[in-house]
Amino acid sequence: MAVPKRKMSRSRTRHRKAQWAKLKAPTYATCPRCKAPTRPHTVCATCGTYAGRTVVEVD
Repeated sequence: MAVPKRKMSRSRTRHRKAQWAKLKAPTYATCPRCKAPTRPHTVCATCGTYAGRTVVEVD
C-alpha cells in the first residue's frame, strides 16, 4: 500500500484544490420554436415547449 514519505504542505494541497473551483461556461441550445437560448434537455422558459410539444403553459 502506498504511503506518503513526507507530509504534504498546506500550500501544495490548497494549490491542487484550487483547480476544482474552475467551472466551464454553461452550454446553450436554441429553441426550435421561438429561437430563444435554453439549456439542453430542459423546457424552454420562453414558450414552454419541449421536444416539439407544449409542456408548460407560459403567461
